Amino acid sequence: MTEQEIKDILQQQNHFFSSGKTIQAEFRLKQLESLKEAMIRHEADLAAALKADLGKSRMESYMCEIGLTLSELTWMQKHLRSLMRSKRVSTPAAQFAAKSFRSPSPYGTVLIMSPWNYPVLLTLDPLIDAIAAGNTAVVKPSAYAPCTFDVMKTMIEECFPAHYVAVVDGGRAENQALLQQRFDMIFFTGGKTVGREVLRHAAEYLTPVTLELGGKSPCIVDSTAKIRLAAKRIVFGKYLNCGQTCVAPDYILCDKRIRDELITAILAEIEKQFGKEPLKNPNYGKIINEKHFERILGLINGEKLVYGGQSEPESLRIAPTVLNNITWDDAVMGEEIFGPLLPILTFDTLNEALDTVESHPHPLALYFFSEDKAAQKKVCGVNPNITAFAVNPAIFDIQPVNASTMNSLSRSSEFTVSDFLFIVSALFRSYFSFCFSARQ
Repeated sequence: MTEQEIKDILQQQNHFFSSGKTIQAEFRLKQLESLKEAMIRHEADLAAALKADLGKSRMESYMCEIGLTLSELTWMQKHLRSLMRSKRVSTPAAQFAAKSFRSPSPYGTVLIMSPWNYPVLLTLDPLIDAIAAGNTAVVKPSAYAPCTFDVMKTMIEECFPAHYVAVVDGGRAENQALLQQRFDMIFFTGGKTVGREVLRHAAEYLTPVTLELGGKSPCIVDSTAKIRLAAKRIVFGKYLNCGQTCVAPDYILCDKRIRDELITAILAEIEKQFGKEPLKNPNYGKIINEKHFERILGLINGEKLVYGGQSEPESLRIAPTVLNNITWDDAVMGEEIFGPLLPILTFDTLNEALDTVESHPHPLALYFFSEDKAAQKKVCGVNPNITAFAVNPAIFDIQPVNASTMNSLSRSSEFTVSDFLFIVSALFRSYFSFCFSARQ
């Protein structure tokens, strides 16, 4: 798509938003229902596309993408009218004899840029919220998941005219062309490098931005943890989608005294969940492309390999891999892994583990396996800039406690839709008023 075509779409969407048609609840609900019907109609196509792009099984596709998106849609349909209501707030004494309200209002034309690792969920979920908030939208999915892109493009074009919701295909050139335009709000999900570019371009027009980024999320395991339970949940969370999940535990920080026991439990759990030869398991996923495949293989230090490490270049698959005796000088600790490699580091005391977390860039999430209530409370307060904290979690148990400076997490629908709204403060004064005079 050319830059001129993008400009034309943006002009058409601005004009359509100005018409006021997107403001009415009935219109928004109708669009959400149309999208829901299209998703159900194309469910098999979406599952097949996810299998082709990422090797996801039918169950994983529904559990982690299609089902979650439909759940979001249903929730939004049920609660949309209540989310649209103005809320009465107290009026300052200086504005006596008036009523004050806070009213949610759409931004206008929004840009949604989504990643390749969960292409259905992370494209349609923010689109649902943008529609529910009353915006028009330009959607730019990742070019790295072409099969899923094709299905979503077909689906969206069946539901919406381009002057309301438009899909832009292409790669970096199209991304740059989009970022040169003046949108009313930008919602970006992806890596920090591109996130900085998005923020830099948005700053030119002071455009509001939501960045959903990643990071090296630690998983701390202390000596009181239930080791087998911890291993089961860590293996599920780490190797889901072949490790290509932004909230996956990036590395383990475990008490030195239980390291060997934990490693043994993790290896047993890998074989339980994926079989003794995971690369022969048809339900085990694949790396998105050759570039990332080679990058991940380059992070494996053969001298510290405990388990796995096998790969299939023709299918872009890397077996679940465990690395021991890792330090922060190893290549695998120099970046977010985003693949099926699990490095294990140790600590002597919990304070040492927390100091390690504090001394590195803020992660997206922090996981803690422990039965010690005092330790749980201590770890929970470790860093106010960690977006989410979870004790003894499965990966989707996680709920955010606050928003980090540049990271945020998939949240409940009520909070996500607020990204696509701004709050208008309104004051209604009655005809009755006072006149004051000053006396010497």
